[in-house]
Amino acid sequence: MKSENQTSDPQFHFQPFTTIPEMRWLIFWAFLILFLLSLFGNASIVFIIYTTRSLHTPMYFFLANLAFLEIAYSCTIAPLTLAHLASVRKISISLVGCGTQLFFFTFLGGSDCVLLAIMAYDRYVSICHPLSYPVIMSWRMCVSLVVGTWTMNGLFGFQLSLLILTLPFCGNNVINNFFCDFPAVMKLACGDIHVQQTALFITSTVLLTLPFLLICTSYVFIAMAIIHIPSALGCQRAFSTCSSHLMVVLLQYGCGSLIYLRPSSSYSAEEGRVVSVFYTFVTPVLNPLIYSMRNKELKEAVHRSLRRIVLPQKK
Repeated sequence: MKSENQTSDPQFHFQPFTTIPEMRWLIFWAFLILFLLSLFGNASIVFIIYTTRSLHTPMYFFLANLAFLEIAYSCTIAPLTLAHLASVRKISISLVGCGTQLFFFTFLGGSDCVLLAIMAYDRYVSICHPLSYPVIMSWRMCVSLVVGTWTMNGLFGFQLSLLILTLPFCGNNVINNFFCDFPAVMKLACGDIHVQQTALFITSTVLLTLPFLLICTSYVFIAMAIIHIPSALGCQRAFSTCSSHLMVVLLQYGCGSLIYLRPSSSYSAEEGRVVSVFYTFVTPVLNPLIYSMRNKELKEAVHRSLRRIVLPQKK
């Protein structure tokens, strides 16, 4: 039964980070710098992989897709957050607008997690079955995996967005976060939210737990294979191709599990905001740094690109 005070066309506002103008502008410039760095870093990875023929392999194909997802993910959250920080008045967002942001948040964030699992499987095939690698990880298979990832997460995002749009809201529409996050929005509903909570938990399990189990399984077999590599150089090379991916996995899944794989009764709005800042502004900056610093081939490609820019070839 719907509440009598239910709002037909709710408008949401975001809880400000602080009411002190100086602190608000300090946060604005910090977020703006992180946003621009994430765009530059991830766009550079996409450009370098696209223009370097030696990097046209499945591993770097998945890495370029991951960087593109980070760009789109940052653009989904950061602009509205920056506008909210820069404005002296409260910026409102409609229920449809909130549902749209939730769709892209799920679609891009979920694709990010599944793609990390695909990259772990790619490393498993490369290290444990090197002779069969070109057959198993063919270009047709790589494209099919990426398209399947995008399609599956698009369906999950569409379903969750529709469920959010059906929630009743009765006036308290201040979201205790800087974007339309599922737990924060559901806490504002004035009706039964068990269906939405169940759908969110199932989606989080599919997009976080199952890919993480695949990653763990892949790295168990990878570790067993690395142990049996006779040469130290071979061990080091195999480890270098996996270490950067593992660091990104820990960042991505560590933050996601703190928010979405916990009972809704234990959800803390303040903790959610802190973790959200980390995985929406900090992680997209760290990912390209981790890959460029830990990956020898990508690092060499970056150096060659810089030399071409700084020292153009003489005619």
